[in-house]
Amino acid sequence: MKILLPFDGSAPALDAVRFAIRLGDDGLHVSVVLANVQEPASLYELMVAHDPQVIEQVSAAAGANTLQAAKALLEAAGIAYETEVATGDPANTLVDILENYGCDMVVMGASGTSALRSALLGSVSNELLHSAGVPVTIVKGLPQANADMVE
Repeated sequence: MKILLPFDGSAPALDAVRFAIRLGDDGLHVSVVLANVQEPASLYELMVAHDPQVIEQVSAAAGANTLQAAKALLEAAGIAYETEVATGDPANTLVDILENYGCDMVVMGASGTSALRSALLGSVSNELLHSAGVPVTIVKGLPQANADMVE
């Protein structure tokens, strides 16, 4: 089973990585597409940089750096993975990555955003729940004993 694993470096995202590892440990044959979506450059950044390639390079490097902790956990667990760093609207970009890689499901960490903020702004997890054509599992956190076992 190929799992899309959006990763932003947060503690909930690390919990999602640990959950995916646990699926593998429980006997499911898993591979992972580890994805990080960077926000597009602001108008100010575009004006100051003078060279759009510099912004693209910095964004790609930031995304690759963000993925390091997740990659380390997946490597230690022996789980095969691919990485994708993209720029754009997170939910739409993740749906594109999901489709391009032929993923069977999404496992992602809960953002911890308040209900009011989610209602006003929408959340990536909520948008993926409605847009993805595959099951989406939102990991709210692992019990501490399980989290320690997969580190």
